[in-house]
Amino acid sequence: MNILSLGIHFPITDPTWIFFLVLIIILFAPILLGRLRIPHIIGMILAGVAIGKYGFNILERDSSFELFGKVGIYYIMFLAGLEMDLENLKKNIGKAFLFGVLTFLIPFVVGMWVGVSVLHFTVPASILLSCIFASHTLVTYPIVGRYGMTRNDAVSISIGGTMFALTVALFVLAGISGMYRGELESSSWIIFLLKCVGYCVFVILVFPRIGRWFFRTYEDNVMQYIFVLSLVFLSAALAELAGLEGIFGAFLAGLVLNRLIPHVSPLMNRTEFVGNALFIPYFLIGVGMLINLGALFNGGNTLMVVAVMLVVATTTKWVAALLTQWICRMSRVARQMMFGLTNAHAAGALAMVMVGTKIEVAPGQFLMNEDMLNGIVILILFSCIVSSITTEHAARTMALSEDSDVGDKRKKEDERILVAISNPETVEPLMNMALLMRDPKSKQDLFGVSVEVEYDEVEKQRKLNQRRKNLEEAVRLAAAVDVPMKTRCRLSTNIVSGLLHTISESNASELVLGLHHKHGLLDSFLGNFTQALLKGTYRQIMIVKSLMPANVLRRIVVAVPPKAEYEAGFYKWVERLARIGGQLGCRVHFWGVKDTLERLKGYLDKFHSGVRAEYSELDSWDDLLLLTGQVSYDHLLVIVSARKGSISYQTSFENLPEQITRYFSNNSLLLVYPDQLGDPQEIISFSSPRGQSENRIYDNVVRWFYKWFKKGEEHD
Repeated sequence: MNILSLGIHFPITDPTWIFFLVLIIILFAPILLGRLRIPHIIGMILAGVAIGKYGFNILERDSSFELFGKVGIYYIMFLAGLEMDLENLKKNIGKAFLFGVLTFLIPFVVGMWVGVSVLHFTVPASILLSCIFASHTLVTYPIVGRYGMTRNDAVSISIGGTMFALTVALFVLAGISGMYRGELESSSWIIFLLKCVGYCVFVILVFPRIGRWFFRTYEDNVMQYIFVLSLVFLSAALAELAGLEGIFGAFLAGLVLNRLIPHVSPLMNRTEFVGNALFIPYFLIGVGMLINLGALFNGGNTLMVVAVMLVVATTTKWVAALLTQWICRMSRVARQMMFGLTNAHAAGALAMVMVGTKIEVAPGQFLMNEDMLNGIVILILFSCIVSSITTEHAARTMALSEDSDVGDKRKKEDERILVAISNPETVEPLMNMALLMRDPKSKQDLFGVSVEVEYDEVEKQRKLNQRRKNLEEAVRLAAAVDVPMKTRCRLSTNIVSGLLHTISESNASELVLGLHHKHGLLDSFLGNFTQALLKGTYRQIMIVKSLMPANVLRRIVVAVPPKAEYEAGFYKWVERLARIGGQLGCRVHFWGVKDTLERLKGYLDKFHSGVRAEYSELDSWDDLLLLTGQVSYDHLLVIVSARKGSISYQTSFENLPEQITRYFSNNSLLLVYPDQLGDPQEIISFSSPRGQSENRIYDNVVRWFYKWFKKGEEHD
């Protein structure tokens, strides 16, 4: 067949035209179906049905669809593990286990009975059918990611239940295969279990160590992405060698790399982008090309088999989600989410179908007959449609509910983070730190400034060109995670003056600036320079010294002075550290006095329960030597200081540069000067805490006398 004598024959075999048509489908399917409010995933599968050999026979399901399709399903499982909130999973591990048992056992038992009693299949064939019902694939997970619900409790429970159900189903499938191959001896099972355990131990212990070393050594973005993808496929290949499915290996790789790839990092953005733009749609289109809707009308038992399969598979998964909701006292929308994520049958079902078509039970007769094969393939289509619609509705409801939630009574500040950029070597560490502490839901831009002092004309132009390059690099890093950034390069008589004017003009909520690790901390940076900044603004200032990438940090150690909870900016810096700890998934260890630690714990337990926080009392703030045994080379040391004259200020702060240089010169550092109310020079230091009303009256009286005295000076 040809079109207008252009030499285009169906099915198209030219690689250029194949790739072009696939890209057109990926581009226009969401546009067309979005107008009809149909989930994009359904559009990809239906497009595959239309262009496949059972549709208009435009494309043949060649090796490219098999290759990219396999990459696509690995990508789905890898992203599910990568984006999972591990602390949330630990918190809900009991619920995930319960749901896993129910979502496997109910479909398996009912499917077994239906296969033998209703469809009159053999017992081995009924067991295979039950495994297909019990297992499922997270095909609709990209929908959850699009709505930003990947860390929801119901999603974590669904993913945990998925891996339990899939693993048990694969074990049962291995038993069926072994029965027909004569490999059911106890020694074979012991070897199989040893291989599985050895594989899991190897991946869990070795992959994170390799990852930390690689990310510390190589900072090239392309190399990091290729490295991550290599680990995913290595894990999948090793899983297949151990007798498991590759999708299990891809999911496990995502879990072990979870803390090395922060959710707001450029690497995560690239990983999601490539998968969602190409590999996952390729997989969905390839699945659609397998579906033969014409089999429903060919007569015989196919229609009845398909109908029974659809009813049993859908109903049993819904009942499992319903029972979990009742037992765990979850919401109705959580049940919808669990059902939507676990109802789709795709990769696991296809893997089991391939096994069934290769097991010969008699000469010329295979375990899976044609009716059963057609029924499973059509089940894949309808289960994906039901799952997509249900998941889309649940995710949208959850997102709207979260946006309108008024339970969080925290004051919503106008967050405007200003990053001071000067040295090209500190651009990336500063941007990473600013992105980690930024509210992911904030619509506010990041701000960047580079200040240059005035030189002669030639020197000035050379310096300005370098500053502009640094700012362009900062904008590129922000754009890599879809965060808008505004920048400004300015001339000033001195750097402090330029920064202070920019803070005022941009109404910045805080300033983040860097300290090059080659510079000593005893120089004027923490002396005259910092003091001039602190005197000129009451906004929070955070000074960063980074010796290694943030994503390889294993712990954050925070030294908090007494009475820090009385400072106006107390909750601001706690919020920033909680975000950093949550994004990196590392422990945050606070050291301070008892009263301050209690206030910290209360705030984190209420608003950031997922942060892995620890609390230890620090007897003496005067000597930070006590922390040297607690801070390792891959830890971030955070020292909360204060402006002179503030409530938590201590004279020992004057020794900070010397103590940091002596004890922590080889550690990454974050030095925090919290917000204060009013002009810093006007703030009075109290040696003992007063009642709030007494403080307010006393402070107002002192400020009135101060302003009266200043006016008298100006008049004289």
